[in-house]
Amino acid sequence: MGSSDQTVLQFAPSSTTLSARVHPLVIFNICDCYVRRPDQAERIIGTLLGSVLPDGTVDIRNSYAVPHSESQDQVALDIDYHHNMLSSHQKVNPKEVIVGWFSTGFGVSGGSALIQEFYSRETSNPIHLTVDTGFQNGEASIKGFVSVHLSLGDQPLAAQFQEIPLDLRMVEAERVGFDMLKTTTVDKLPNDLEGMEASMGRLLALIDDVHKYVDDVVEGRLPQDNKTGRFIADTVATIPELSPQAFDKLVNDGLQDQLLLLYLASLTRTQLSFAEKLNTAAQIL
Repeated sequence: MGSSDQTVLQFAPSSTTLSARVHPLVIFNICDCYVRRPDQAERIIGTLLGSVLPDGTVDIRNSYAVPHSESQDQVALDIDYHHNMLSSHQKVNPKEVIVGWFSTGFGVSGGSALIQEFYSRETSNPIHLTVDTGFQNGEASIKGFVSVHLSLGDQPLAAQFQEIPLDLRMVEAERVGFDMLKTTTVDKLPNDLEGMEASMGRLLALIDDVHKYVDDVVEGRLPQDNKTGRFIADTVATIPELSPQAFDKLVNDGLQDQLLLLYLASLTRTQLSFAEKLNTAAQIL
């Protein structure tokens, strides 16, 4: 019996276990560029900058938009502008390199494969970050993708996008701004007291969750996890042991420092205004 050749359809190997960490500055910058986009542009496209951490996680720290024009079957990027912006950024921070690209919209679009091919020549295994500025699900959905090449034998056919885990980490002040950004309607921006109140509400909810978890483990409703227990113990150990008097003194000292800063700022504004009036009067005379 004669043997027949078989053509195998296969995926090229890729880092499907890749993960990325996104700084909030990147999201704020993308939303700002989307608001400032040209009237005829439906979305914006740009470059992601960052570095690869020792554990393989891609740390995305900065971004900039790249002018482009696109139709149903082609996309044209301003490559000269892209390279000039990259050169300017690396003069400020030479450790930031290209790690991928971003686009606004919900998920991957038709021209994404063409743009992914361009950035694949700029860096190996680029990440495609999408930010849903149209709020299709009621909030700004943020997703990350990598491409896996599909080939028929030795002949490449297409590229398939696979979603990767994203870690959006931010300090509490950035969290308040991001929560306001991802909502569809906002009456007004929260002041410092309202932002602190929202942060304390989230903190109390987390404490209640931890308290419930510990009770469930102690009473046998949940299996114990040594890693989680050590994490909770380390967190509790970082809390300083302060008496009520020491705590009040700490709060009062911080309040006095804030009042001093407000006084110095007011004094500076008054001095600048006085100097401006003197300069105007000297020019008139």
